[in-house]
Amino acid sequence: MAASELPSARAVAPETVRRRIRIAAVLALALSLILIWRFYSLQVLQYERYQTLSLDNHIRIQAVPPVRGLILDRHGVVLAQNTAVHILQVVPEKVHDMEAMLRKVDHLVGLSATEVEAFRSRLKKHPSFEKVLLKARLDDVETATFAVNEYRFPGVTLEAVLHRDYPQGSLVSHVLGYVGRISESEEAMIDPAAYQGVRSIGKIGVEKQYEDLLLGRPGFAQVEIDAHGRTLRTISRNSATPGNTLNLTIDADLQRIAREALGNRRGAVVAIAPSSGEVLTMASSPSFDPNLFVDGIDQRTYDALRGLEDRPLLNRALYGRYAPGSTIKPVIAQAILDSGISPRESVYCPGWYTLPDSTRRYRCWKKTGHGPVNLHGAVEQSCDVYFYEMGRRLGIEAMADVLTRFGLGAVTGVDLPKEPDGLVPTPQWKRATRNESWYPGEDLITVIGQGYLMVTPMQLARMTATLANRGIPVQPRLLLSKEDSLSGETIPTNASSQPAKPATEASLDQVIQSMTAVMHSPRGTARASGRRSPYQIAGKTGTAQVIGIAQDEEYDESVIPEKFHDHALFIAFAPVDKPQIAIAVVVENGGSGAKAAAPIARKIMDRFFQKKLQRAAVSSKHHVFG
Repeated sequence: MAASELPSARAVAPETVRRRIRIAAVLALALSLILIWRFYSLQVLQYERYQTLSLDNHIRIQAVPPVRGLILDRHGVVLAQNTAVHILQVVPEKVHDMEAMLRKVDHLVGLSATEVEAFRSRLKKHPSFEKVLLKARLDDVETATFAVNEYRFPGVTLEAVLHRDYPQGSLVSHVLGYVGRISESEEAMIDPAAYQGVRSIGKIGVEKQYEDLLLGRPGFAQVEIDAHGRTLRTISRNSATPGNTLNLTIDADLQRIAREALGNRRGAVVAIAPSSGEVLTMASSPSFDPNLFVDGIDQRTYDALRGLEDRPLLNRALYGRYAPGSTIKPVIAQAILDSGISPRESVYCPGWYTLPDSTRRYRCWKKTGHGPVNLHGAVEQSCDVYFYEMGRRLGIEAMADVLTRFGLGAVTGVDLPKEPDGLVPTPQWKRATRNESWYPGEDLITVIGQGYLMVTPMQLARMTATLANRGIPVQPRLLLSKEDSLSGETIPTNASSQPAKPATEASLDQVIQSMTAVMHSPRGTARASGRRSPYQIAGKTGTAQVIGIAQDEEYDESVIPEKFHDHALFIAFAPVDKPQIAIAVVVENGGSGAKAAAPIARKIMDRFFQKKLQRAAVSSKHHVFG
């Protein structure tokens, strides 16, 4: 039986093999067809998609940040520019051991504790695929050292970027402001497309006010990168549009004279061209170096600056608010003339003044008194008693009206962000804010620029320019012209006079004559600063109390801490007949306006007219030999 079954088993084997071969062939064919379909799908049907993905692995579209516009003074002196610096950037997702990388970089080029702390803070705010700044502004040695070792640091790149630089340092910092890193709150407000590749934004001052003009428009570049994300070559490029170049009305040379004249004292100087409102000088002391803020100032340094008693970050010229003291007396004199009171009427000054039915004495600055004085003498010698009497007659409403007409108590409209207003008090204001009545004695302290009355140096300068313009105000401005980055065309900005009720020129001329006597008459309070002037100056000194003095006390500067000394103020314009410069000076705790503030104004005006003569001489020489 076993022998008879063997042929049958041998006969079955070939058939099974053939069946299995057929099945295998079918499977192989099916798999081949699937493979061919997959190849067809990848190479034909989905070609564009996978080509794009492939390109994305080694070709990137990078934003090309625009070059921020330059800022120049009125004569072309560079105030803000861009300089090339090298920085270290990190793509966190490409760094395997962050701590080891930080140690190695520190060993190679050095990392301060502040830089490491700032880097860790940025890591928390950015996704891992975005570049994060590790070290800014490497010097030449650090740049060369890292460049030859860059291959050892996957995810860390050495890049050349343009860095905002303020070559004048602290000289114009309060005017320019500064740029700084875009904060989270700012990021939520800006247009992302306009800031592609841009890391900084104007924070304060002109940099913030004219951010749109300075920014420019970003471009884009198609670049080939290696496995570590480093750029190998640029394939195509759509250039960015640079920001506009801005010419300011500021004269850097006059600004330097003002800062040097202020010295280490706290205060502010604002000088305006009365005919156009161009701000020639806007100095605030003490100041700060805006370059500290460009790369992001660390919190400890910032807190230290903010904590200084002298408050260097405060722009006193715009944001400082002071009692104007006697600098408002020319404006009050105009109100006296407007009311019909004769300028020849005399008031006797024994050194003090009392209201009817009152025993309280309101003192004049001159203890022995001025004797009989009329309007001219009262302005010339700054007699408080004369103005006490006139303040009682005028009343607060008439005084508030003329002070407002000359620009006090309101923003000037200068092109800087968040300008504060001042305060011209009225009975209605006091009732609304303090729920108190207005008292007759408050007329007297307001008429000499004390009490609730508060002004900024910018407002004082505008008031002075309005006096120089014989009652016609002008709006202060800092932008002189802009140069279009594409066309190269220089586009000037136009002065904008503000409509207002002008004083009658004849009556205001009487006021200006008395202001001229302040500087040039033997009894003028600022005669020392007007002495030997080759041009005529109209001015007014002022002293503003910081603390009140009781009736039975005397003001003794020698025993009072400096921070409680009176503020010194001074206003002036020149030449009297055709004014070209109007100026306001405030020296905090400087004491006498005649001694502390007026000499500062004289130095600035002297330099202003000296420069005009020099430019005229050069122009004349060119005309002769042209």
